[in-house]
Amino acid sequence: MPPKARAAGKGKAPAKRKLAEEFPPGEILTDTAKKSWKLGAPIGQGGFGLLYLASDDASKAVGADAPYVVKVEPSDNGPLFSELKFYMRAAKPELIGAWIKSRKLKYLGVPKYWGSGLHEKGGKRYRFMVMDRFGTDLQKKFEQGGKRFPRKLVLQLGLKLLDILEYIHAHEYVHADIKASNLLLSHKNPNQVYLVDYGLAYRFSPDGVPKEYKEDPKRCHDGTIEFTSIDAHKGVTPSRRGDLEILGYCMIQWLCGRLPWEDKLQDPVYVRDSKLRCRDNIRDFMKSCFTTGSEPGEMAKFMEEVKSLGYTDKPDYQKLRGTLLQGLKSIGATDDDKLDFSVSVNGASPSAAKVRPLKMRPLQPSVICLPVESGFEFKNACTRSKTNCAG
Repeated sequence: MPPKARAAGKGKAPAKRKLAEEFPPGEILTDTAKKSWKLGAPIGQGGFGLLYLASDDASKAVGADAPYVVKVEPSDNGPLFSELKFYMRAAKPELIGAWIKSRKLKYLGVPKYWGSGLHEKGGKRYRFMVMDRFGTDLQKKFEQGGKRFPRKLVLQLGLKLLDILEYIHAHEYVHADIKASNLLLSHKNPNQVYLVDYGLAYRFSPDGVPKEYKEDPKRCHDGTIEFTSIDAHKGVTPSRRGDLEILGYCMIQWLCGRLPWEDKLQDPVYVRDSKLRCRDNIRDFMKSCFTTGSEPGEMAKFMEEVKSLGYTDKPDYQKLRGTLLQGLKSIGATDDDKLDFSVSVNGASPSAAKVRPLKMRPLQPSVICLPVESGFEFKNACTRSKTNCAG
């Protein structure tokens, strides 16, 4: 049977994963640069590890205002190791700072990597990574707002994510799991948003050589099923166009509340085929999400631009920004760097249609992929658990 879909941002660790044991406040971890980090209270738990408040001042207790978090998991688990490879290559503070300066940005929503290492306790080994501390995630905000974001806010989020994606793509990586639960507000500035959780991040172009397009049944449906790209449904390794496709699905869901294939998330083949139909007829896709006459034109243009990209093509990020900026202009708004989640702000969401499933016409025959066990876990959209970095 096809895998059962999980709700966004939720999940459990596969049984074969070991869970991290809780450390007492005051535990000292030493990273590979011999810098000490003092743990405070645990503030979150993912499927495989724990998050702790942390400080680089070991002389006093870690307070509630601690600026860092430490993610800890047993060393023989895989998710944090995968994230670390991305952070160590692409998220060092000096790299991010240089990009911000060269692009004249106010900030970049990529978490900074501050250190990592191994820690032994009770005869067990743990891997840890030190990151910035963040606030609440956007999935909570989305649900609190009745599963709607104002149109102005959605376009602003899209612009911030284009900045983020251009940066990580320029550093040879794609994210592959963009969604509201992986977008966190800054702990100190609620008008800044960060893309977190690089457990599925993929180095699509090592040393500048792009990966070739190749469908693989063992990889089918990786990611979060309601948002994952058509390529991922076919088992193709993640790409830049896939990240932008996922972003498009997110923005449309934030505007209308529900994507047309959310009625059968337990059936990944149905979800894949629905997305194929939406890509083939973007106008009908918009009509299935919004009431007649209220379709946001910028979203259709955005999806058309993504549709035009080849697997190895470099996206025209500036053109995509221009499309979203034109959407802001059409509602008399600008990107004023203020993220207002209230539905009464200027440029509220277009009236959402009662989202209807697309009519199912026969597609060309293709491989139907069932989950295939690989290593410790089943490789499908539904087995990854999430770690919330909220403080």
